[in-house]
Amino acid sequence: MTLEQQQATGRTYLPEIVIVLLLSLGQSAVYAIVSLTAKLTADKPLAQQTATLNPTVSPRPYLDLTYQVLGIFFALIPVVLVIYLLKRDNMSPGRDLGIDFRRPAYDLGWGVGLAVGIGIPGLLLVYTALQLGINAQIVPSGLQPYWWAVPVLILAAIENAVLEEVVVVGYLITRLRQSGMSLVWIVVCSAVLRGSYHLYQGFGAFVGNAIMGVVFALFFLKTKRVMPLIVAHSLLDITAFVGYQLLPESWLDWLSL
Repeated sequence: MTLEQQQATGRTYLPEIVIVLLLSLGQSAVYAIVSLTAKLTADKPLAQQTATLNPTVSPRPYLDLTYQVLGIFFALIPVVLVIYLLKRDNMSPGRDLGIDFRRPAYDLGWGVGLAVGIGIPGLLLVYTALQLGINAQIVPSGLQPYWWAVPVLILAAIENAVLEEVVVVGYLITRLRQSGMSLVWIVVCSAVLRGSYHLYQGFGAFVGNAIMGVVFALFFLKTKRVMPLIVAHSLLDITAFVGYQLLPESWLDWLSL
């Protein structure tokens, strides 16, 4: 059944959307709100607190590695779920979401362009928010410098990109369109969701990621391809995670957000 045919039936996917989001990034948004509330009600200002991404889970190196790999694996299960749900409705991840390798040069070119266009302004926005006291200091990696830290950070970056772009862009926008929602509200819902599960970092992160969400949603509505968004998101996170892990501490102090 095509998207137009499903729109004509007037079918609502709201229950399915709610379940999928509560199992994935909607759940993350709830925890992010609680985390931000805890920071705002703490004894010190938000800008003096930290938000650590990719934290160490165990002081035992190989147990920590096991936890990290398992975390990446299970975080991708919602992606498998939404692809299954879409294929059940005779939709194709390649044809309808652009999740395939048919256009590598196009995907890579747009991915790099989006990463550059969003990454630099995003850093300036987070820095400004920190100076205004409305964002926590972001620590992109809390891993110890084990031999496996960089490969795990790269995998974590790709996992973040696949999960967020498939669920928040490809799946959510497709289902909302099938439910007959207007394009303006579809973009708003996707962007606000993206911003909300970054609230644990502060208000600057919310605004920056919401703007990114608007750009990515409009790009998908125009091109029907998620792959360039996965490329762009992966590049942004790999740069942040691995760069933080490998840069000398003196540089990190100077570049500290």
